[in-house]
Amino acid sequence: MSNVVEARSRLVQWSELHPAAVLYNDDAAVLLDIASGKSLRLSWIDLIGFEEKIHPETGELYLVLMFEPDRQIALVDPGGVAFAASTTNSGPLQNLPAVVCLKDFLTLKERVDHYLYKHPNEPPPRESLDLIMICIAILDGARAVGFEVGDLEGELEKSLNELEKRTG
Repeated sequence: MSNVVEARSRLVQWSELHPAAVLYNDDAAVLLDIASGKSLRLSWIDLIGFEEKIHPETGELYLVLMFEPDRQIALVDPGGVAFAASTTNSGPLQNLPAVVCLKDFLTLKERVDHYLYKHPNEPPPRESLDLIMICIAILDGARAVGFEVGDLEGELEKSLNELEKRTG
């Protein structure tokens, strides 16, 4: 049980130091990913471990929480709540990072929508479909760790439908 107490304490501390990345409500055990506005309920009884690590590129401390069954999230700044993407529905993808966050989804979807809606008379680049497939993998990974992403899936589907219309 002390593992849970220590992990919660570290999470509270980390979130207070990085309010632009996440907010944490300890009473409700809910983590808010700032970039996406999505919340994630944590099941502390399922916690099997946690680690504090140093990001190799930024030198910043980040926190990794591991839960049963086989769920893991990391708290990173910038980024927020990070997790592994899932290629269950997308299939294997090139250029898919090992760890992603919903902020990545929002950035990539914005690029797709830029191609589609800011340049309506130009054919969208081939990259657009690749970006949509990466977005699918990110949303599948987000759902696997407990995020509700149905609204984001609906928005991505609109972009995919527009891409299909434009590419025939």
